[in-house]
Amino acid sequence: MLEAGSLKEAHLKKLIDYVDPEYRDAFMALHRRVMAGESGMLVFRVTGLKGTSRYLETHATPMRAANGDISLLLGITRDITDSLHAEQQLRIAATAFESQEGIMVTDASCTILRVNQAFTRITGYEPEEVIGKNPRLLKSGRHDARFYAAMWDSINRTGGWGGEIWNRRKSGEAYPEHLTISTVKDSNGRIANYVATLMDITASKSAEEAIRNLAFFDPLTRLPNRRLLQDRLQQALASSGRSGKGGAILFIDLDNFKTLNDTQGHDIGDMLLEQVAVRLVTCVREGDTVARLGGDEFVVMLEDLSENILEAAEQAETAGNKILVVLNQPYQLGMHAYNSTPSIGATLFNRSISIDELLKQADIAMYQAKKAGRNTLRFFDPHMQDSINVRAALEAELRSALERRQFHLHFQLQVDGSDRPFGAEALIRWENPKRGQVLPGEFIPLAEETGLILPIGQWVLETACAQLKQWEQNKLTSHLVLAVNVSAKQFHQADFVSQVRTAVARHAIDPSRLKLELTESMLLEDIEDTIVVMNALNETGVRISLDDFGTGYSSLQYLKRLPLDQLKIDQSFVRDIVRDSSDRTIVGTIIAMAQSLNLDVIAEGVETEEQRQLLANAGCKHYQGYLFGRPVPIEQFQTMLEQA
Repeated sequence: MLEAGSLKEAHLKKLIDYVDPEYRDAFMALHRRVMAGESGMLVFRVTGLKGTSRYLETHATPMRAANGDISLLLGITRDITDSLHAEQQLRIAATAFESQEGIMVTDASCTILRVNQAFTRITGYEPEEVIGKNPRLLKSGRHDARFYAAMWDSINRTGGWGGEIWNRRKSGEAYPEHLTISTVKDSNGRIANYVATLMDITASKSAEEAIRNLAFFDPLTRLPNRRLLQDRLQQALASSGRSGKGGAILFIDLDNFKTLNDTQGHDIGDMLLEQVAVRLVTCVREGDTVARLGGDEFVVMLEDLSENILEAAEQAETAGNKILVVLNQPYQLGMHAYNSTPSIGATLFNRSISIDELLKQADIAMYQAKKAGRNTLRFFDPHMQDSINVRAALEAELRSALERRQFHLHFQLQVDGSDRPFGAEALIRWENPKRGQVLPGEFIPLAEETGLILPIGQWVLETACAQLKQWEQNKLTSHLVLAVNVSAKQFHQADFVSQVRTAVARHAIDPSRLKLELTESMLLEDIEDTIVVMNALNETGVRISLDDFGTGYSSLQYLKRLPLDQLKIDQSFVRDIVRDSSDRTIVGTIIAMAQSLNLDVIAEGVETEEQRQLLANAGCKHYQGYLFGRPVPIEQFQTMLEQA
């Protein structure tokens, strides 16, 4: 205990000197009590001659002489260092056993001997319900025999196993846990016990699933998103390359979805998207994929189609037609029924192709379906790509056309019943240095799609006002009214009225000589807002003409509410007025309607004297068309006026 080799060596120091300083007062107090006639016990620490600390337990008793005096002190001392350490380890083990992790101890035959409180909290089983039983009562049924065979193989070979496992609570609920199993061997090296430590990882698994859902699934429809679609496409392309089987992509876009969103709100739009997603899933096989790319765009990936490309195309067409039928059924959105149609672009794959290229092909085909009238299916044609490339180049040139002053206005004469010029229509022309003159039918739709129609429309308005200012300074032209076409996007800008007012003021023109031509379908998108804007335009003094009248809704109910100055009969009715009695009837009705509303009428597309005469007989007094002159540059227009 004192690390002395002999009593002589031990006596080199007094006993009190071996006692560690913090115990010396207690040691001396025990000595005094014993010398006073009491017995006592003390646990204290000593440091031996070699510097090792030990814990000693001493029992001291007074020894009396024959005369009754205390002459000696008898002390019995034992080293309790090892037992104290063992007790500490037991306390640590007890604390650890009642930790947050569940612990289960079994014997060598896997009979449960002991469980802790955390085990009860996790599994729902009280100790008395499991002690004496086999841990098999926790099995979830989600793992096969091979799983457990691999687990026991690891335990037998390495003395332990750790990993994730699904077990079942007393309530019957299956849950994920992280399980560690360790072996405890006896002094002979044989397995005496198994100790299992288990941790409920339901929360972390739920968090992982939530993160995965955010990363790979659309939060609104719960469909795979673009990222997961690309991953599955990559696998499908690889599988197709190995097996030779075909596949197809169907790119689906909902027709007029933006109008629904803008008029009914995003909540209603989301409701439609959710219902579309549910319907799409019912249209495909279990192994196919339905994904939402964003907005109103969905993609269906069909796998394991025929190796024959024509048969694969037929299979894809069948799936696409089924989708058309299903998505054409009415939707219940809140309190209202709503009809929606899809445009579908399809492309096949059974060879090496990039994912981006595949999606681009399907997207191109979808836009071809839009151009074909919507609510239809179109397959990608390689020739489409050539058209797309041409369109992309045209868009790039269109963006720079304004800066390079490649736009010009041509003017087409408008005359009254006596063939006297009273006005003109300003028509934009694009003189492209590479392509020559690009027709409006080629670039105006592109400008509408790209938003370039806004700066182009503003340029037309400003240029027309500048031309009116020049005409004011010439008696021959000072009375002319100039008509300018306004696009839907331009009209629906929040500051459109301000743009018109500013242009009129900047050029100091008489606003009544500026006529804005608006299309019928454009005005009826939101009739109430349209009326507000038109009234504001009227207050500026400009005139408003309804262009292409008769090709849209032609509703008298709406027409009488619009603050118009003029109706323009569309040339499609004028073209066949001589030989088609139906067109003559329509034209007569339009003119009568206009007269009942005190509106002026002008017919466009007049090319023959016979057409003009029939229009005049019906009551039309103003005309525009090749009979009176083609659209020409300003210099030629001036010459025409002088000759007239």
